[in-house]
Amino acid sequence: QVHLLESGGGLVQAGDSLRLSCAACARNFNTLNMGWFRQAPGTEREFVAAISWNPTTYYGRSVKGRFTISRDNGKNTVYLQMNSLKPEDTAVYYCAADSAYDWTPLGAYGSWGQGTQVTVSS
Repeated sequence: QVHLLESGGGLVQAGDSLRLSCAACARNFNTLNMGWFRQAPGTEREFVAAISWNPTTYYGRSVKGRFTISRDNGKNTVYLQMNSLKPEDTAVYYCAADSAYDWTPLGAYGSWGQGTQVTVSS
């Protein structure tokens, strides 16, 4: 399995930007499909963005146009650039990884990080 460590969360005001990082300890990071999810208190986990090994990017409806996912295979790291943040973006953000050939962005992931808190004030 893959060990994932998120970083970059914090307290910001609406309209600000934040960049999350997910560092992976993996043998073959360049073959992994990577995703970002978030969960706010009292809500179900929500898909945010994903990037395949290819790479192809995917975005959730609520963040499309504001967030950008990218990867640096040389650093075994995936990033989530978050712009124009809104209070409704407040959540714990989780990084996930999966190596299955039949992976889909909203499907199952084999490995998960422990999350980083993002809080956006109005």
